[in-house]
Amino acid sequence: MSHTKQAIAEKLIQIKAIKLQPTNPFTWASGWKSPIYCDNRLTLSFPEVRDFVRDEFVKQIKIQYPDVEVIAGVATGAIAQGVLVAQAMDLPFVYVRASSKTHGMGNQIEGHLPEGKKVVVIEDLISTGGSSLKAVESLRAANANVLGMLAIFTYDFQVARDNFEKANCELSVLSDYHALLEFALSVNYIQEEQLNTLKEWREDPAKWSV
Repeated sequence: MSHTKQAIAEKLIQIKAIKLQPTNPFTWASGWKSPIYCDNRLTLSFPEVRDFVRDEFVKQIKIQYPDVEVIAGVATGAIAQGVLVAQAMDLPFVYVRASSKTHGMGNQIEGHLPEGKKVVVIEDLISTGGSSLKAVESLRAANANVLGMLAIFTYDFQVARDNFEKANCELSVLSDYHALLEFALSVNYIQEEQLNTLKEWREDPAKWSV
């Protein structure tokens, strides 16, 4: 497990952005039962964590996409994260709505985005990848050159991996479900006997139950 993945997992647990409840699962909007709840918007309320996430995003982007020209955030969870990254890199920023506005200019992409610009997309959380990749589609439809997407955390579902591969979009993350479980076990946040339950959920979340 990389140092960054472990550090991010630790910070997300510490500020309760991630909660693990294998015996008392949460219910997602999709209706799925889940032993994990993740709300990375909470990182914005903790300056030390907020700065750490921003700096790790910047490091990754400079290594992977040194010729980036614009940072884009996926609405709404990654707008603030994207602004922080764009500000640190002295780059323009835009954000992508889930759908076009029904009034005014009817924009789906908010901000100034000239055609052909090289864009890196910032996201807070990857589940199936569906909504994240809709943002990529919108940027490509606007003739942007999407270099890739970076996210704070992914559940690492197979369906997400497949979706990003089909969309020909590179995904990088600061931390993931495997790193989270490894860290949670090392600090006794979860017990060894709970690991199988947590791993089974990730393999088939739609059918999982306690």
